[in-house]
Amino acid sequence: MTQNIVLIEPEIPTNTGNIGRLSLASGCNLHLVKPFGFEIDDKRLKRAGLDYWQHISLFIYESIDDFFKKNREAEMVFLSSHGEKDYYDIDFKDNLFFVFGKESVGLPKNIIQENKDKVYKIPLLSPHIRSLNLANAVSIVVYEGIRNSKLV
Repeated sequence: MTQNIVLIEPEIPTNTGNIGRLSLASGCNLHLVKPFGFEIDDKRLKRAGLDYWQHISLFIYESIDDFFKKNREAEMVFLSSHGEKDYYDIDFKDNLFFVFGKESVGLPKNIIQENKDKVYKIPLLSPHIRSLNLANAVSIVVYEGIRNSKLV
């Protein structure tokens, strides 16, 4: 089962590098939507992805509009701390796109509003935290998808 990780306007190179490494380990495609908060050849990005970066199935888009235009037929779910449904209720299926927002503010409000029925959250069990690290959140969702597909 192929899954797709989408990072909209990622800001932190080490997060993106770790997610790149995760995408390769899990057999996912990685979609990066500009603008980035770093240069794609940033040493920290490469170091976090180690020497695996050249093996990643990577797609880069010039903007959010470009991403949605090129993937208009794709089935997508959106991950946000503002979701009302929990991530384990996602209907995991082949070629599903998991869309994550940037580290500082998450997904744009209009994307959340336009896709309310497809916005999911990872439950946070402490009132002292607003969100998880992006790389950790992506890992949780991707491996739940793998678990659901019975690939392991």
